[in-house]
Amino acid sequence: MIGVFDSGVGGLSVLRAICQQMPSESVIYFGDQDHVPYGPRSLEEVQAFSDGITRFLLSQGAQLIVVACNAASAAALHYLRIQFPAIPFVGMEPAVKPAAENTRSGVVGVLATPATFQGRLYASVVERFAKGVQVLQDTCPGLVGEIELGHLDGPKTRTILENALRPMLAQGIDTVVMGCTHYPFVIPLISQIAGPGVRVIDPAPAVARQTGRLLEQHGWLEESGTPGTVRYLTSGDPEKMNALLEQLLGVKAQAAKATWSNGQLTA
Repeated sequence: MIGVFDSGVGGLSVLRAICQQMPSESVIYFGDQDHVPYGPRSLEEVQAFSDGITRFLLSQGAQLIVVACNAASAAALHYLRIQFPAIPFVGMEPAVKPAAENTRSGVVGVLATPATFQGRLYASVVERFAKGVQVLQDTCPGLVGEIELGHLDGPKTRTILENALRPMLAQGIDTVVMGCTHYPFVIPLISQIAGPGVRVIDPAPAVARQTGRLLEQHGWLEESGTPGTVRYLTSGDPEKMNALLEQLLGVKAQAAKATWSNGQLTA
């Protein structure tokens, strides 16, 4: 079983890619909506949440963990690999490399939360792969909250994205990278604002492919052809999660409640 977690529903964009590429795999998804967003939180807080969620997912039968959250990957992925050396982890890395390799204008934009931009992972990716390319950044304040409310095309969402993208467009971007797993759900609006000349990169399919490679390496890849099961859990309101599952993924499901107590999760 694959365990997938995010601060909220953003990681559903990664879950969607995993289910599309590997429909026979069973997945347990946890959205920590009680603590969303992770982006503005301290490194120590995000590490503590990620540790508790990992222990919970392992207790539920997960063998591989996908950290489907850019902020948690930046703050806690290295920490988790040290804490759980026997467990394979897949994290999120801003797709700066393909953006830099394919830009024609030499100017790319990255939309992400503050935690991602402040992390060593992002700085390392830019330093290694974006030499000679101008990388513009915006944290899109408030966008995660709007997506968590299901406001994918509301006036506030549009204003946030226009404020982020208009200055980038004025400087000549031809590629924009989704550096937060929530943001792929507003790609239609981003494409509408940016226009057909700007390529939008969603890293979720690449994360799903890496998940498949690790499953294959460990001999865990399910090839029966039987559809896998997906369980959804949230630390927030299950009814709100159910509504977002239908809106974002088009699935009708009953999310279960998981509760934090003294740094531990119980279902």
